[in-house]
Amino acid sequence: MPSDQQRILARAAREITAGQIVNLGIGLPTRLFHYLPPDLEVLVHSENGVLGCQLIDNGAEADPEMIDSGGAYIGTRPGASVFDSALSFAMIRRRRVGITFMGAFEVDRQGNLANWKIPGKFSPGIGGAMELAQKVERLVVLCSHNDKHGNPKILEHCRLPLTAPRCVSLIITEKAAMRVTHSGLEVVDIAEDLSVDALRAATGAELIIDESRLGRF
Repeated sequence: MPSDQQRILARAAREITAGQIVNLGIGLPTRLFHYLPPDLEVLVHSENGVLGCQLIDNGAEADPEMIDSGGAYIGTRPGASVFDSALSFAMIRRRRVGITFMGAFEVDRQGNLANWKIPGKFSPGIGGAMELAQKVERLVVLCSHNDKHGNPKILEHCRLPLTAPRCVSLIITEKAAMRVTHSGLEVVDIAEDLSVDALRAATGAELIIDESRLGRF
């Protein structure tokens, strides 16, 4: 039985297609490196200034100047480029990045994203999330369906400060994959061991579910 995070990451990897430039946000999204098929031709972008990131080869020594958005050491694939952060963000602003994966504190049925600050708690700053959320063609949120107290993270309306409005394309949790549409949140896949009623009970927003077309993961 896969863990919740493994289920999320395996489902998220299905959203990546050959030829894309992919950005992986801090936290869970950076672990998508482990789920990319070795023969899938993609370029992983880091807003720090790298295009062509990959995991460090086994036995290779880490370069202290090569880190991802979360500060973890990374390697580079053949043909990778290294540049300053101004050029890196110019790539984002010119919409050269095809898909980005981010974590979230809250997401709502309109695709609004809150992932940078909880009032009253320390925040290191908004980082590159605001730029990515506004400019990247597809934003996929990877997060747990509920917080540690059991409260839903998928809501009718976000309550925390927004990173960006109406920016999320798809939400993937351990319970479901939900597409953001003009009509609301459409469930495209549901966890193998979960009922539709249980999913609705765990969610703080109305869900659109067509059981005849529902996938499992």
